[in-house]
Amino acid sequence: MADDLHGWGPALAEIGGRKAVAAAMGGEGRLVRQAARGRLNARERLAALFDKDTFYEIGALVGATDDPPAPADAFVAGAGRIDGRPALAGAEDVTVLGGSIGTGAADKRYRLTQLARQERVPLVMMLEGAGHRVTGHATGRRPGDLGGLVELSGLVPMVCLVLGASAGHGALTAPICDFVAMTATASIFSAGPPLVRSATGEQISKEDLGGPDVAAATGGVVHNVVADDAEAIALARRYLRYFPLNSVEPPPRRLDGPDVGPRRVDELLELIPPDPRRPYAIRPVLEAVVDDGELLEVQPHFGSSLVTALAHLGGHAVAIVANDPSVLAGAIDSDAADKAAHFLQVAGAFGLPCVFLADNPGVLAGSAAERAGILRHAARMYAVQHRLTVPKLHVTLRKAFGFGSSVMAMNPFDGQTLTLAFPSITLGALPAGSTASRIEDPEERARVAAEQARASVTGGARLSYDDVIDPRELRNALLAGLMLSEGREWGGSSQAPAGILP
Repeated sequence: MADDLHGWGPALAEIGGRKAVAAAMGGEGRLVRQAARGRLNARERLAALFDKDTFYEIGALVGATDDPPAPADAFVAGAGRIDGRPALAGAEDVTVLGGSIGTGAADKRYRLTQLARQERVPLVMMLEGAGHRVTGHATGRRPGDLGGLVELSGLVPMVCLVLGASAGHGALTAPICDFVAMTATASIFSAGPPLVRSATGEQISKEDLGGPDVAAATGGVVHNVVADDAEAIALARRYLRYFPLNSVEPPPRRLDGPDVGPRRVDELLELIPPDPRRPYAIRPVLEAVVDDGELLEVQPHFGSSLVTALAHLGGHAVAIVANDPSVLAGAIDSDAADKAAHFLQVAGAFGLPCVFLADNPGVLAGSAAERAGILRHAARMYAVQHRLTVPKLHVTLRKAFGFGSSVMAMNPFDGQTLTLAFPSITLGALPAGSTASRIEDPEERARVAAEQARASVTGGARLSYDDVIDPRELRNALLAGLMLSEGREWGGSSQAPAGILP
């Protein structure tokens, strides 16, 4: 055989054998147990993420000289195409040493961040591992991967999938990334139950420590929860379709399709009651307005009085921030402000136009809200939206009071491409009932209430609004605003702050 290969036989056989060890991962027994849990293994996850037959592995021989060998050092990494576009990804391999991070894996993780920055392509990280390896040097010989991720933030889209138990150093990947999804049986925490028990004496399960109810609904570390690996990977692919490869390129645009042109949305008259005191759900409104009724909502179970969603409008990828009057009357609490600020930072970094649909009685009031730091969180949301350099389209649907109007980009002449209002909106420093209750003179109370109720007319007369529109024309008006903004470069701006705050 060596003669047939012109002397290359022994070297090729050795490399082939070592790569076969890497491909076998933790061995048949561990792979069978992984499948029995209803989970894909690391290589199956990468194969599902990338377009068929496009994955090219990097660092397959890492760990090959360990004694005993650690296949790929428990971290499979490489490049491929997602929907025809290049991307990089890495997956912790829980079948090898519990997916723990050794020296080689640490270097591979950093290598991925440097390649993503150098080649300006998205990065996807898949987590299921125990953090730094207990034995040996686990910090790597190069600068740390977390620093690499921070430096990469805002330059290329970064997605993290939590597909099992993720602890320690590996888990820190999640809050640095732009978008994080987890499966229903996964968990994420700074330290697992054994360490918690050792350090504090607390007895707690993985689920109660960092399962979906904690990580997504309470802590907000994770954005979306899905059923299993396949749904998580499909969600990552779908999320990336709304974004350019990097902050320099404009967002992708769908130029054809059955629903990219103008149309009236007659059902809005039924979906949105004109009485500002009556609640309604905002999601059906959004679905009626956007292309094909398709929304990718980000963090649906956190700060739920505010909806943050990706969609297409006239083929343009857009980021939507909308008050939901069916929750807290649409009032913005600390969690809602926090998620909106991060969402807008991501949208702004990658050039997505931002659509604001306001219908709120202000930021949330009360002692609980103050203890939760509502002023600080709302101020951050305001600062992020004010600094946006992408097209901003604002619509006041029914009401917007106090700082609740400012955080929703309603302030006149604040960089909006278009500022719109529905008829009969109500504005003011406080809701009319609260304001009027402080005025003793009945005639004066009536005058104040009438003035607030005529805000759409007075706002249009003073050019606080560019136009007051029939609700049925909402989609068409937004398409007109997007058309106007096509003359500017929609890539990320040098004026944007470096990186995206978690």
